[in-house]
Amino acid sequence: MLSLPLLAVLVQSLNGAPVDALQAPAGTKAIVFLFTSTDCPISNRYAPEVQRVVREFSGKGVVFRLVYPNPVDHAGAIREHMAAFSYEGALDGLRDPAHTLVKFTKATMTPEAVVVAAGRVVYRGRIDDRYVDLGVERPSPTVHDLADALAAVLAGKPVPHATTQAVGCFIADFAR
Repeated sequence: MLSLPLLAVLVQSLNGAPVDALQAPAGTKAIVFLFTSTDCPISNRYAPEVQRVVREFSGKGVVFRLVYPNPVDHAGAIREHMAAFSYEGALDGLRDPAHTLVKFTKATMTPEAVVVAAGRVVYRGRIDDRYVDLGVERPSPTVHDLADALAAVLAGKPVPHATTQAVGCFIADFAR
């Protein structure tokens, strides 16, 4: 299993049960946490690209999890969101209302991808460079940061750019 010894990062399943986000099936080479929101337009526009990356890497030992950090995103709204954007069956949906995983990964945006391999964060940032800044979008991306990070992990190489700046909606610190 891919996990840190003696460390659990507890989040919630959509049924409200505690889940250790770092636990994964035997043979898992990486866990990808995709921080999202039911109401972030940039997160929602990334659904097709997220699905493409999931199709490309899920059969290669990569586990994908959608993480909803906004405490007001209740399970019913998350299930509706996952159905509307065709995430059901391809990704696990998790709630992180206490921001346990947000703090562990240092995620700040939705959408933001975090790759954990060998028990540590090896990539955090944008899915690709389609969004240059808020309101500034390329017709198509020129760099596929998440896919490149996963290819490096699977090849046993260091991720070339371990941190990139995600563009989207800020994860508010609702826990304060």
